[in-house]
Amino acid sequence: MSFQEKNITVTLLSFTLILGIFLTRVWHMIQNESFTTTNVFRLWAIIIVMAVIVTIIAMILTHVGSTIYQVIQTGEKHPKIEDFADERDKLIDLKGTKVTHTISSIGGFVAMLTFALGQSPLIMFTLLIFFGVVAQIVGDASRLLLYRRGF
Repeated sequence: MSFQEKNITVTLLSFTLILGIFLTRVWHMIQNESFTTTNVFRLWAIIIVMAVIVTIIAMILTHVGSTIYQVIQTGEKHPKIEDFADERDKLIDLKGTKVTHTISSIGGFVAMLTFALGQSPLIMFTLLIFFGVVAQIVGDASRLLLYRRGF
């Protein structure tokens, strides 16, 4: 697995975990009738901080584990990490970014539409975060698919 594929896999798993936590918390807020401004914005902060911290820690652990595995496998003291990006990598990243932005834009439209149709601003803000995380997951999945197809 290439360096880029490892990074994409780590972010894909991280954001899938974060989406699960987000949906669980929103479900509990709705069930307990605690879907309030304070709770929603607190959840926003938790999700954003979690996205940064979990992704960074997961990346570090993945690269350390990968390097240790490579050292054990090859016996080299200073293994080479091929972290360069060629034109193919940049093209795959651009296509994934296009998918991410498309999903995010559609989600923003849906969130604004719910607000325009009379729903609470909390619904709009919750949908914005939801579609932002879903867009990241779909974009990473499309990048990984492009790598696996060999394009």
